[in-house]
Amino acid sequence: MISKVKQWLKARLDPVSQEQTSKVDLATAVLCMEVIRADNQLDDTELDLLCQLLQKEFDLPPSQAKLLLTESRAKAEQAADLVSFTRLLNEQCSAEQKCRMLENLWRLALVDGRLDVHEEHIIRRIADLLYIPHSQFIQTKLKAQS
Repeated sequence: MISKVKQWLKARLDPVSQEQTSKVDLATAVLCMEVIRADNQLDDTELDLLCQLLQKEFDLPPSQAKLLLTESRAKAEQAADLVSFTRLLNEQCSAEQKCRMLENLWRLALVDGRLDVHEEHIIRRIADLLYIPHSQFIQTKLKAQS
């Protein structure tokens, strides 16, 4: 009987966990897409890097990473603000995970060889909304530049 209860609980809890994970994946991808879109130039190198980062960070096969990329692009175009995405990340992610995401945002902004002021501005806004201290903001920028 106990094993049946455990199976029932696992069946009920796993979909929630997977749903939360996919929401975190999407929120992260949308924030990345916002950085890419900030300079009004969607570059293939930026999109390729984003796809690679999604595969690496969320252990996704290439096909799922491309779907997530497409979905995040649509969500970013419809998004009115960044708060709904950063709120979810603040609830679900550790400080270390948020700093790693910030470093990836810097990598996306720098992959085309130049840092646009709009890209830097949106990364600063995201860092503030994720409650990342300014010292970490600078450290992740320097790490991404090296």
